[in-house]
Amino acid sequence: MPEPSVVDGMRHGDELRGLALQASVFSPLFEGRFGRMFRTLPPFTPPEDTLVALADHMFEKAGADKDPGGGGGQDPRHNPDIPAGYTYLGQFVDHDITFDPASSLQQQNDPDALHDFRTPRFDLDSIYGGGPSQDPFLYDQDPSDDRLNGVAFLLGKDVGNGRDLPRNSQGRALIGDPRNDENLIVSQLQCAFLRFHNKVAELVADKTSLRGPELFAEAQRRVRFHYQWMLVHDFLPRIVGSSLVDQLMPANATSSQVLSNLQFFHWKKAPFMPVEFSVAAYRFGHSMIRFDYTINDVVQDVIVFSDSTDPLSNLNGFRHLPESWGFQWKFFFQVASHDPQLSHRIDTKLAKPLEDLPKVIATHPRSLAERNLLRGRAFGLPSGQEVANAMGITPLADGDLGITSVSTDFVGSAPLWFYILKEAELQHDGKQLGSVGGRVVAEVLLGLLAGDPHSYLSEQPGFTPAHAFAPKGVFGMPELLHFTFA
Repeated sequence: MPEPSVVDGMRHGDELRGLALQASVFSPLFEGRFGRMFRTLPPFTPPEDTLVALADHMFEKAGADKDPGGGGGQDPRHNPDIPAGYTYLGQFVDHDITFDPASSLQQQNDPDALHDFRTPRFDLDSIYGGGPSQDPFLYDQDPSDDRLNGVAFLLGKDVGNGRDLPRNSQGRALIGDPRNDENLIVSQLQCAFLRFHNKVAELVADKTSLRGPELFAEAQRRVRFHYQWMLVHDFLPRIVGSSLVDQLMPANATSSQVLSNLQFFHWKKAPFMPVEFSVAAYRFGHSMIRFDYTINDVVQDVIVFSDSTDPLSNLNGFRHLPESWGFQWKFFFQVASHDPQLSHRIDTKLAKPLEDLPKVIATHPRSLAERNLLRGRAFGLPSGQEVANAMGITPLADGDLGITSVSTDFVGSAPLWFYILKEAELQHDGKQLGSVGGRVVAEVLLGLLAGDPHSYLSEQPGFTPAHAFAPKGVFGMPELLHFTFA
């Protein structure tokens, strides 16, 4: 597998994991690891040079080189409804549902079929890897609390105000999915989830007599259920709106009820990853990336990435966390009373650093917009207007899309990724996805959850977060972080 890189944003490898272009995308089979939601729609394949020209229009103007660090919406680019941390939580989620057939869940349930196709799931294999028996290097064999021997995750170096990921002598992270080290924000999220598991394991050890593998399994189950709940009740409503989430997954719904509410995401044997989602709709997060970030009370205004080899100049990944660079999550999520810095709005303008990605992680083309548009063409995605029509939604007009001046190839047809970004901009002022994008994202994420026989929705549909995690009856990413670091 190619080395992971930041160049593909929410889908970061040089190739979608497990996605062979001819075998999966254009296969006559109903499904595979990857497949299509709209299999009968024609591909939109304009000339490459027209897509390159469109990409050149998709970046902020020169001089838009700084983001105000605090909350409050001082900058019109900022989304007042989505703190900056949710951009990278979305990336973390993507790496979780990009299925790894060596996940510990598969070993627990089908140890003789590790290399067969299995469905993508919200099982956190990106942190658990193969579990303590298969990947013991991920787990602490000499913890200060003997009850957690081989149960708790190994943590990395103390940097004075935080912890790094565990790393080898060359600085590479020892984690379940190497892509979660590709920038310092997602690597610190990975570290937060490691510590969340450790805190849950300690709680279970205090409340029960479970030890060893049984303690690990129960802690893992609780972590997964609370993570899934947070995605449904905190992350997804911010991205697609609460009304759509409630429509697809009403209170106390069962898996079968959720599946019956899906209009466009269907499968025969097991859920698959639709390319309309992975190559277009879920790349909405690229437009949410800021130019720079404040990470703690001292370290401020660090550019997201650059070609500089100075470790203090950017948030490039695959390296040790610098001293005093431990993240204070109040700058990324609404923790306590502090106003976090905000994400950018979901629209067709990307931050300038994405126009010229670092040479160490991107060869030609270095423009993220160009890479996304060309990838959509390569995988034969339908146009945004075709998808809208297939969903019974009136498509955006050419005048609203505003790209026919770039090329007449865009008359009546726009690349699906661009269309979804523009739709969010026009329908919701960039604060959330629009009709097409929101529906694709919501149906896939909730469909994957409902199609997983081991999710909380399937195993325990009446599940709600325990009081220890949600003392005020609310549980989202801020509460997860508060529980972890209290």
